[in-house]
Amino acid sequence: MKDRNVTKQKGREKRRRRVRKKVSGTSERPRLTVFRSSKHIYAQLIDDTHGKSLVSTSSLSPELRQRRNELKGKCAVGKEVGSVLAEKAKKEKITKIVFDRAGYLYHGRVKAVADGAREGGLEF
Repeated sequence: MKDRNVTKQKGREKRRRRVRKKVSGTSERPRLTVFRSSKHIYAQLIDDTHGKSLVSTSSLSPELRQRRNELKGKCAVGKEVGSVLAEKAKKEKITKIVFDRAGYLYHGRVKAVADGAREGGLEF
């Protein structure tokens, strides 16, 4: 019998590679990628042409550390991560992005990050 977690990781990796074939970020329209662990969520804007991360934030960042205890649930924290990322992107004069779900289902915390970024003013 195969280990269930290994099978899930392999499936996510397959989906991630399939999405990355189609999605690429530029300096005008960077790629918003999301990584989620069991406790935290991370998001960053990446320029794939130069291989640089332009803006990044996570639930561990100082801006969110104090507010994280006030928010109820992981989805609320994800939405806040998206809105903080949008604020940082506006300071860098970035308004249009491409969303990369990194093999995760577009549901729950991943969707919350996207919604927070949209509400913050980023266009997908």
